[in-house]
Amino acid sequence: MSFKKKINVYRKKATKSITKNLLDQQSINLSDREDIKRILITRPNHRLGNQLLISPLVKEVHRQFPGAKIDLFLKGNLGEILFKNYEYVNHIISLPKKHFKELGRYLISWFKLKRLKYDLVINAEASSSSGRLSTKVARANYKFFGYERELNLFDVANVDHISKYPIYSLRYFLKQSLTEKPLPDLEIKLTAEELNHGKKILAEYADLEKPTICLYTFATGHKCFSKAWWNQFYTALKNEYPHYNIIEALPVENVSSLDFKIPAFYSKNIRELASFISHTSVFITGDCGIMHLAAATNTPTIGLFNVTAKAMYEPYNVACSGIDTNQKSAEEICQILRTHIESLDFAESEI
Repeated sequence: MSFKKKINVYRKKATKSITKNLLDQQSINLSDREDIKRILITRPNHRLGNQLLISPLVKEVHRQFPGAKIDLFLKGNLGEILFKNYEYVNHIISLPKKHFKELGRYLISWFKLKRLKYDLVINAEASSSSGRLSTKVARANYKFFGYERELNLFDVANVDHISKYPIYSLRYFLKQSLTEKPLPDLEIKLTAEELNHGKKILAEYADLEKPTICLYTFATGHKCFSKAWWNQFYTALKNEYPHYNIIEALPVENVSSLDFKIPAFYSKNIRELASFISHTSVFITGDCGIMHLAAATNTPTIGLFNVTAKAMYEPYNVACSGIDTNQKSAEEICQILRTHIESLDFAESEI
C-alpha cells in the first residue's frame, strides 16, 4: 500500500472515531416547518454516481420545504455540472477532489461551511464520516444525521438502496408516512437544447428509425467485466436483437472492451454524454457512475452486477433494473433482458 493510501486509511479511521458520537438531532415539528428557509445537504464525495444519487433527496427536500433555498456541500467539480438546472439549489460548496494537493482550498471550504448559518442541515449518507462531521460543523437550528435506518427504526421495501433510504429516513425524521407518496426520480434535468443536440449526435452513430441498445463496457476495479466477457455478451446480444442498433458509449479513458468494433461515441462533457444517452432505447453497463447518469436521463438502464450489492446500487428510476451476472451465461443474461425489453414501448412486435 502506498504512503498516500495509508494516510487516507488512517484519516478515515480517525474521522469515523471522532464522529461516531455526534448523532445529536431532534425532529422538526410541523409548526416549525415554515421557518425552514435555508437548508444544507452534505455529501462530500467526488464520485459521479454518489453525487447523482442524492438528486432524489434534493428533490424530496424541495418538496418538503418548497420555500427554502438549498445549498450543497460536495467534493470535486461535478456538482455545478450535475445540478446546473436545479433552480432551487442556491449555492454549492466544494471540497477539492485531492485535498492533500489543494490544502488551502480544502481548509477554505470548511471555513466557509462553518461561517454560513442554516435552518436545517441534512447528511445524505449516514455511514459517511465526513458527512457526519460536516453536519456537526455546520451551524443550524436542526441537524439530520440520517441514522434512523442504521438503528432499524423502520422497515420498507427497497430500504437498502443508497438513494432511497435517505428519503425514507428523512420522512421518518419529519414524522410522516414513509410510503404514501412516491419517491422522486433520479434526474440531471437536461434542457430542450441539450436534448436536441443529443439527438443530432446519435443520428451520426445509429439509424434513428430503429431502437438503439447502447453499451458502456468500462468500470473501475473488479466491477469491470473482461474483454472476453463483453465480446461474448455482444455476440449473444447481436443474435438476440438483429434489428436493433447496437452502439457503445466510451469512458473518459477512451477505451473499449469491444476494441472499437461497433460505432462508439466519445465525449468528456458529462451533459453532452447524458443528452446522447437520453435518445437511446436501452443502456447496458456494469455498476459505475455512468450507469447512474444514464438512469438520470430517464433512459431504461440495465446494470450488470458481479461484485457490488445489487439491492444497494442498482439503477434507480422507472424501467431501470439490475442483473446479478454471477453464475449466468451471456445467453441467460440476454433472456433476462428480453423480458425487460419486451415490456418497453419501443419493443418490436416480432421479437
